[in-house]
Amino acid sequence: METAAIAGGDRATLVRSPLARLPDRALRYGLTALAALILALIVYFFIRLVGEARPAFAKEGVFGFVFGNDWNVSAEHFGALPLLVGTLITSALALLIGVPVAVATAIYATELCPLRMRAPLTVLVELLAAVPSVVYGLWGIFFLAPKLQGAEQWVADRLSFIPFIGGGAVTIPNLFVTGLVLAIMILPIVSAISREVMATVPSDHKEAALGLGATRWEMIRTAVLPYCRSGIVGGAMLGLGRAIGETIAVTILIGDAPQLGGHLFGQGYSLAASIANEFGEAQGLHRSALFAAALVLFVLTLLVNGVARVFVLRAAKPGSSKSAGGAAQAADMADVAVGA
Repeated sequence: METAAIAGGDRATLVRSPLARLPDRALRYGLTALAALILALIVYFFIRLVGEARPAFAKEGVFGFVFGNDWNVSAEHFGALPLLVGTLITSALALLIGVPVAVATAIYATELCPLRMRAPLTVLVELLAAVPSVVYGLWGIFFLAPKLQGAEQWVADRLSFIPFIGGGAVTIPNLFVTGLVLAIMILPIVSAISREVMATVPSDHKEAALGLGATRWEMIRTAVLPYCRSGIVGGAMLGLGRAIGETIAVTILIGDAPQLGGHLFGQGYSLAASIANEFGEAQGLHRSALFAAALVLFVLTLLVNGVARVFVLRAAKPGSSKSAGGAAQAADMADVAVGA
């Protein structure tokens, strides 16, 4: 490395020559160009989708397309609200079912599991991410759905007084099985993120809680979960984005019923499923409507990412101060107890 000595006061300062700084500048400019390229690619996708979807928006209107309730290909009426509602219902079910199981799995793997079983358990959970989505879809439609049909009908009959959940006959495929399979599909990523965040909890936080007489569950509830709140929220939102964008498994499991007014154990439709099912035969206005559905899905994914960022920041601010303050208070109390 070429250096030049420059006298400054009582000592000489080593300054790198411009030629020696060239790799640093190249790396910085290269990484900046790659980051700008990613942003440009996103903008290009958006502009291209808007251009392809313009005929559908011109006929139905933007709000008419997004909030219309009539997806009728033969009559060339395209209202994407049933597709949007089906996407949101299945994704919400995936979150409600998958996130608690994923967080519980992460807690067990980091705090309760024996050391010799921790690595095999982690590998087994992460292997769920290696299963192709078409395998999940086929397993769900040919094995899981028939096994659950009786239980679903029992729930629908007993809860007939609750709108959307009770009443009606259980069909195969249906929305509930779709959400259940999506919950299994997002479990590895949510569990992995939660587990990595829980592994960063300082040991003195947990030791302070245990030293004050807290049980293992109380230690997890007061020391671990508040510290990991922002990471768990971020993992859940990432899982939500995964569930919203899933295509093949949802296409197999959700059915082909683009209409509102159904129930949880009936067929539905989603944005991704409509594109996968209909794009091969689409022409003219129908093709433009599918591009408009893709644009709605694209914007929905961006909104989910933005909301996830806001939730993570809001969870991190009080969580970090609260957990740090709580840990400091617990440590002070422990010092007082030891001194007494």
